[in-house]
Amino acid sequence: MGSLSFVATKGSQFVVDGKPYYINGFNAYFLMAISVDSYSRPRATMLLEEAAAAGLNTCRTWAFNDGNGYEALQTSPGVYDERVFQALDFVLSEAKRVGIRLILSLSNNWKDYGGKAQYVQWAQKINNNASAQLSSEDAFFSDATCTALYKNHVQTVLTRINTITGVPYKNDPTIFSWELMNEPRCLSDQSGAILQAWIEEMAPYVKSIDSNHLLQVGLEGFYGPSSSVRVDANPNSYCQQLGTDFIKNHQVPGVDYATIHAYPDSWLGWNVSVEDRIAFMKSWISVHAADCSSGGNLQMPLVLAEVGLSQWSGGFTVANRDRLMAATYAALLESARASGAAAGALIWQLFPPGMDNWSDGYQILLSKDISTAAIITQQSQDIAALNANSAPPSATPSRASLISFPGKLRSNL
Repeated sequence: MGSLSFVATKGSQFVVDGKPYYINGFNAYFLMAISVDSYSRPRATMLLEEAAAAGLNTCRTWAFNDGNGYEALQTSPGVYDERVFQALDFVLSEAKRVGIRLILSLSNNWKDYGGKAQYVQWAQKINNNASAQLSSEDAFFSDATCTALYKNHVQTVLTRINTITGVPYKNDPTIFSWELMNEPRCLSDQSGAILQAWIEEMAPYVKSIDSNHLLQVGLEGFYGPSSSVRVDANPNSYCQQLGTDFIKNHQVPGVDYATIHAYPDSWLGWNVSVEDRIAFMKSWISVHAADCSSGGNLQMPLVLAEVGLSQWSGGFTVANRDRLMAATYAALLESARASGAAAGALIWQLFPPGMDNWSDGYQILLSKDISTAAIITQQSQDIAALNANSAPPSATPSRASLISFPGKLRSNL
């Protein structure tokens, strides 16, 4: 990849070296886990090389794996398996080599790879089960012990010195950004106050350790109580009960850009027509891009951080998946070409060959799914052309400069 500059923001756009920067990428949450053992490590290299050959420039993956599961990173509170950490070092070094930036997620809302449930279990043990507050997984967001454990993990990862490159993570521009949590939800507090308070504490904490990198929350994009005029944009009424709030959560100092996820199969129903799914995708992108635009509530870049169509959904065909992806990409390009807030998408998810037993129904193999790979590659070419021809944006102060600091398995709705 050569010499890199950190990705920054200016208004509603990403910038690199002062020029607008757009992304086309993918999710591969498992990269650290498959890089631990020598027999599976080549799959990580293969996937990154295939993705780079297709022009993809960004990958989102896990920088957590908590508990006693497969290739756990944090095996107990504050105790890390050095073999696994060195696997993450390897992923970073390989990503740099092939020219792909990484979005690293620091925790999980779900039980997969430990998640907030594991932190609550650890806190229960530390407190000898004496705290009634620790009866719910959502205690993760408010319990002092959970907060301390999470902050320790953040500090451990951000200050890690890569054993291959010798570069501290917080100083490595190969990292595009940090993510507080994959798809945070707090169902026990539908008002959203608990999750909001957690974000307000954790975003500045991350920035207090690492002021180089951007930060995102990890949200799915659901509108909550502070956005009553927007709730009709949600895929269903249940989304208002999840304790999240797209607008308010992203207004926290230290949060640099907004994210949405999109699963128009499980969210809308497994047997909804592809036409209705495409219509939802266009609307979902449009309304959030408007909120993030220079005249909107947030004035920050927007990334479609997960999007996919399951092979297990009703009426699935490769042609329907291709239609959905092409329409989604077109909507993002339309915004980007108009200097809008939509900065790109990360498909869920790319697999290398040999991982059939990891299937979640959404996987795409670039070497096998030829028509889909062609659409992905074309989007990469269009994004590359935008990046090559982008003019510097107007001299609007970046969000970070306005702030001073003392920082998967799919779910159905």
